[in-house]
Amino acid sequence: MSVLIELGDDRGAPLDERRPPPQVSRRWRVAALVAICALLGGAAPVGRLSPQVGPVVPAGATVLGAGPLLLVVGPDQSPPTLSAYDSAAPGGPPRWRVTVPPAAGWSAEVVGDLLLLVERDQTRGARVTTARSMRTGQPVWRRPERVYAAGDAAVAVSEVRSASDPGRRVEGTVHGVDPATGATRWSVPLPSTAVLRALPGRVLLVQDNGLVRFLDARDGVERGRGQLPPADYGPDNPQVVGAHLVLRHPVASAVALTGYDLPGLASRWRVPVSSGELTLRPCQGLICGQDEQGRWAIDAGTGARVWSWPDGARWRTVAGPRVPAEPLVVLGLAADGRRALVATVGRDGHRVSVVLPEGLTDCRRVGAGLICRDSTARVTFWPLEAL
Repeated sequence: MSVLIELGDDRGAPLDERRPPPQVSRRWRVAALVAICALLGGAAPVGRLSPQVGPVVPAGATVLGAGPLLLVVGPDQSPPTLSAYDSAAPGGPPRWRVTVPPAAGWSAEVVGDLLLLVERDQTRGARVTTARSMRTGQPVWRRPERVYAAGDAAVAVSEVRSASDPGRRVEGTVHGVDPATGATRWSVPLPSTAVLRALPGRVLLVQDNGLVRFLDARDGVERGRGQLPPADYGPDNPQVVGAHLVLRHPVASAVALTGYDLPGLASRWRVPVSSGELTLRPCQGLICGQDEQGRWAIDAGTGARVWSWPDGARWRTVAGPRVPAEPLVVLGLAADGRRALVATVGRDGHRVSVVLPEGLTDCRRVGAGLICRDSTARVTFWPLEAL
């Protein structure tokens, strides 16, 4: 039985029960783990982490990470209760506990000293965003849209309703929001549906026709525009790293990555990539990719391949906030089917650092570590500062 790893970024998910793994002899498990580490060739010695034990989380509860907070929404309460714990020391009492309106799901992020808590409907679409004090949990303002953090600014927009992939596209009008009051600072109408990326201080809009606009998140002023070729535009395509944009798009019968300078969107380079499933993420100033052949990284300014990790396709990225300046944290399942190896992926490639004990499920990155659910239904926090 594999370790369950929640994919996605800011959406919480109920923690599910886990079946007991098959019994395997200790001698075989040790041999298998040694063999895996040998196959990693040159990786750092595998050590162990000491966890901090957090609260008991009943099955069906939603667990979220938002800045320094570990958030737990109880599943069987009316109205539901939202409890906030210190993510680095979840074993203590909650910082605060408040009731929240019923919702089918939740997501959260932080802007300044505010928690943006998004209520989601049965199709996982954003319904309402409530800004709450990070200190007390009390509501400060509420808007009937999805509100994104854009550095120290915020933007609100209506998601296109879709049961298959909510939040992939937005429509209507983009509003700049005053984080302190929730009031609208500026508005920019969209002529059709578009992809929106909220970046620190900037908003990237990619319209259906490939027109790209960069807006200042504070005042809505257009800072750049350009035209992109037809592509499967989405929240992960294109990617922005620093002063560069990278787009995955078809070229004749093949697929390519093309790099553009910002804000003018001048094309600088193009490299072919696999036509199969491909995931791109920023990592420590690079674009890190994962396809069926492995993991690799390219320089967003030149398209040059920085490193390759053929075995990386077997590892899964831990869900959590995307911070371009930080490495990705990935888990690989040991051959005994019980334990997970933890690695970081960044500018210098991959580094296998620790092995988690057996019995952990639903691991998610929060703050400076991982939170996982153990066999007793408790949340455990695993600090990763040493990785």
